[in-house]
Amino acid sequence: MSESVKLALYQGPAIDGDIEAGFIRIERQLSAAALAGARMAVFPEVFLPGYNRPDLHHSLAQPLGGEWTRRLSALAKQTGCGITIGWAEADGGKVYNAATCFDETGAQIAHYRKIQLYGPREQESFEFGDSYTVFDLWGRKAALLICYDVEFPQHCIALAKQGVSLILVPTANPRGFEYVSEALIPARAAEMRLTIAYANFCGSEGDITFGGHSVIVGPDAKPLASAGVGETLLVTDLSALDRIDGTILSQQQADYRRVGKTDDT
Repeated sequence: MSESVKLALYQGPAIDGDIEAGFIRIERQLSAAALAGARMAVFPEVFLPGYNRPDLHHSLAQPLGGEWTRRLSALAKQTGCGITIGWAEADGGKVYNAATCFDETGAQIAHYRKIQLYGPREQESFEFGDSYTVFDLWGRKAALLICYDVEFPQHCIALAKQGVSLILVPTANPRGFEYVSEALIPARAAEMRLTIAYANFCGSEGDITFGGHSVIVGPDAKPLASAGVGETLLVTDLSALDRIDGTILSQQQADYRRVGKTDDT
């Protein structure tokens, strides 16, 4: 990648079930990201209708192609900035913790359902996803994961084996788990030579206080951009990845030796 390609990441408070306020915020942040030259903005997990609103997950969940995704598509086209966002998806009487990616023309280019549901609260609201989503983004192979998914090296390894180099991750990580941003995301990125964009909430929703510390990490484990604990719009130029010294990057994919009867990953 030689040309300038900017990626944005939005860290903000949960909308706590206020859908219209959520769409106003989405439009505002997409407009700001576009003004900064970004072609894609990543938002947190279950942004619609709210991560810690299990009372609303089933009652407000929408189908793919329903009102929410139509509006998201229209906003991407209107602002000229694509969006990757988490939401509650209804399908056949089931509800999934989903993420969908629209490019700057409003075209849907990826859709994914969370594989690793975290704890009883998520498992009471959602069904498990069971497949990866790999797609082209600016000439790179990209994929979506959601929050807990990216903490598992097995998923990053499986995606890297498919040629993925960029993973967009909506998340809802609580305060007290900052080690995910500070240690696990850099480790996952370095191990498989990935760039990972990890978009978290800040502030509180119900009994959860979110940890913030959203981050975009390159394959050298160094942050291209990072947030603190307040509302933030990060924008970074991914062409900076071309300036990383390839000799310092991990060789695990090439050097790994299987011993005995182990999992393929």
